[in-house]
Amino acid sequence: MDVESYLRRIGAVRPAVPDFDALRELQRRHLETVPFENLDRYLGRPIDLAEPALLDKIVGQRRGGFCYELNGAFGLLLHHLGFEVQLLAGRVLRREGGFGPPFDHLALRVELAEPWLIDVGFGRSSVRPLRIGTSADQLDPAGRFTTRPAPHGDVDVLHDGDVVYRLEPRPRALADFQAMAWFHTNSPQSPFGHGPTCSLVTPGGRVTIAGGRLIETTGAERTERVLDGDRAILRAYEERFGIVLDRVPTG
Repeated sequence: MDVESYLRRIGAVRPAVPDFDALRELQRRHLETVPFENLDRYLGRPIDLAEPALLDKIVGQRRGGFCYELNGAFGLLLHHLGFEVQLLAGRVLRREGGFGPPFDHLALRVELAEPWLIDVGFGRSSVRPLRIGTSADQLDPAGRFTTRPAPHGDVDVLHDGDVVYRLEPRPRALADFQAMAWFHTNSPQSPFGHGPTCSLVTPGGRVTIAGGRLIETTGAERTERVLDGDRAILRAYEERFGIVLDRVPTG
């Protein structure tokens, strides 16, 4: 793995030691440089979680991805920087009620003096690491987060009082998520089937392209405008996310 290229991708330097301060800084930089996006589904391209293909997409092509790709790649980076990292499988709470299927989400557990939850691949994730071993509220630039015990040794992750997903404690391998990556790229039942989206954390909020709309939030302020035609959409992907596409993702 070309660690230095990955660090340049996220605008970071190699930490002297794999400690909490380094972990927090790497997470912030990753969230502010590598977008959450499902564009391959709408470009007709498969998702490949093999390490060379995954790193080529995130680092070489300067693309983003969804949870399996973002947390999978970030987990590899952290491992090569000396952190003790585990991949955890989660089930996302659906808007219509009930949790999604197993391996619906991938998040990271990093062991330091205490265990920390890292997630750079979820639309409502924290900007900073979250303590796993406490049920106390944890304030973050993205809101109020809580981790609390759930049945069978699982852990529920809450954002502003609402459960967003449930994590299993058993460590997993990246290949374990390949089948669900296929599901989210192809199935009409996937929550990613509602249209292309690309979103990035900014210092004061978030910028998103959803279909043909550009949405920006800064604190409580939200602006939205319709992008006028394919050329404007492609230009917005490049200017706002550094993603160069040869056509608009439409499926």
